[in-house]
Amino acid sequence: MMARKPMQRRDFLAGSAAAGAAMFVSGRVLGLEPGQPSANEKLNVAAIGVGGMGRHDIAQAAKTENVVAICDVDRRFAEDVAKNYPGAAIYADFRKMLEERKDIDAVMIATPDHNHAVITLTALKMGKHVFCQKPLTHSVGEALRVKEAAAQAKTATQMGNQGQASEGARLICEYIWSGAIGKVREIHSWSNRRPDISPRGIPRPADTPPVPDYLDWDLWLGPAKARPYHPAYHPFAWRGWWDFGTGVLGDIGCHNLSAAFKALKLGWPTSVEACSTHWSAPAEVKTETAPLASIVTYRFAAEGDRPEIVVRWYDGGMMPPIPPALGDRNIFDADGTLIVGDEGMLLGATLLPEARAQEVGTPPQVLPRSPGHYEEWIQACKGGAPAGSNFVDHAAHLAAVVLMGNIAIRTEKKLFWDAGKLRFTNSDEANALLDPPYREGWGV
Repeated sequence: MMARKPMQRRDFLAGSAAAGAAMFVSGRVLGLEPGQPSANEKLNVAAIGVGGMGRHDIAQAAKTENVVAICDVDRRFAEDVAKNYPGAAIYADFRKMLEERKDIDAVMIATPDHNHAVITLTALKMGKHVFCQKPLTHSVGEALRVKEAAAQAKTATQMGNQGQASEGARLICEYIWSGAIGKVREIHSWSNRRPDISPRGIPRPADTPPVPDYLDWDLWLGPAKARPYHPAYHPFAWRGWWDFGTGVLGDIGCHNLSAAFKALKLGWPTSVEACSTHWSAPAEVKTETAPLASIVTYRFAAEGDRPEIVVRWYDGGMMPPIPPALGDRNIFDADGTLIVGDEGMLLGATLLPEARAQEVGTPPQVLPRSPGHYEEWIQACKGGAPAGSNFVDHAAHLAAVVLMGNIAIRTEKKLFWDAGKLRFTNSDEANALLDPPYREGWGV
C-alpha cells in the first residue's frame, strides 16, 4: 500500500477553493503594513484623466481590481468611461476625490503632463499607490521631488512606459551585459511623430472662444499660467505646448531610452545641447511650442570600464545617417533606438549585422521576465517586488534626463551639468527652466 503524502498548504487551499470556501487572508494577519492589501485582496483604484491613455490604463487595472472613482475635468470623458464601472463615483477635481474617498488605495494618472506632478505628489503624501503616465513630470525639478516623495511614501509606483516590461527590453540588457556588441559608445533614438498628431512650431491662438459647459478650464490649467481656453489645447492637442506638454522628446523619449538607461546604468549627463527648427522661428513660436524637428545630444562621462557614451535624440524628420553595416535598409520608418557598440549594434532588441547575430546567438537569460507592465504595479501594490519603472529606481531619473533636452532646445545653448548641485553651471536661463513656478494656489 502506498504511503499517504502529508497534505501541503497549496493542496489545502486548492481543496478549499474547490469546495467553494471563500478564503480571505487579511494583510494584518500576514504582517503587512496597515492599509496594505494582501495578494488575494482587491485594490480600490481611481482614475484621474480618462480622455486618452487613462481609459486604457484603468481598463487594465479593472481586469482584477475594483474601480471606485473616475475623475476628469471634462465631464464627457468622465461620464463615458464611468459607464463601464457601475458604482464608480464621478469627480472633476482630484483633490476633492482624494479627500472624500478614504477607501482609495491606488490612483492611475493620465492627465496632460503639466498636472502629473501635483496629482502624484498629493497622492503619495496621502499614502496612495501611484501609476502615472509618461513623462512622469513636466519639469526636471518636479521629477526630483516626486522621487523623494515616493521614497518617503514607500508605496508602489510605476510610470506608463509599457515597453520596459517587454521581452525586448530584457534582451537589450542581456545582449549588452554579455558583451555581444562590445563596449557601447553611441545611442541614437528617434521618433517620426508628425505635427498633425502633436501640433507644434506654432504661435498662441489669438481668438478666445467660450469655454464648453462640459469642461472646467481652471482645473484643466491646474498649476500652469492662466490663459484663455482654446480647442488648440484641449483635447489631445496639448503635447506640443511648452506650458502643458513636453514635445516629442518628452512624449516618446521615456519609451525609447528606458532599456538603454537600465542596461548601461546611465546617471546624469555632463552636457546637453540641441539644434532645432526653432533657430529660425519667430520668438512667439519658440516661447509657446516645441519645434517641428530637433536633434538633442547628451554626453555621459566614462565610468569604470565603460567609455563615454553619446546619446542623440532625433524627431520631426531629422534623422542620423544609416550605418554602412545596414546597407540600404530603412530603419527610420517608425520610432526606434539604435545602440552602437565596438563589435555590433542593437536595433531595438535585434542584434546586427546578421553575421554578428549568427556568431553570438541568444544571450544568457539573467533577468526575470515580467508578468506585464500593469501586473507588475498591481503586484507591487500588494507587497510584491517593486515595478520595473518605479519612480525611485528608474522612472524619475529617466524622466529628468529626458526633460533636460527640452531645456537645451529652449535656451539654444550647450549646457553643462553639475550632478552634485543638480544645476547647470553656465546658464541662469536654463536653471530657471528646471523648476518653473506654479500658479498661485497650486502648490503641494
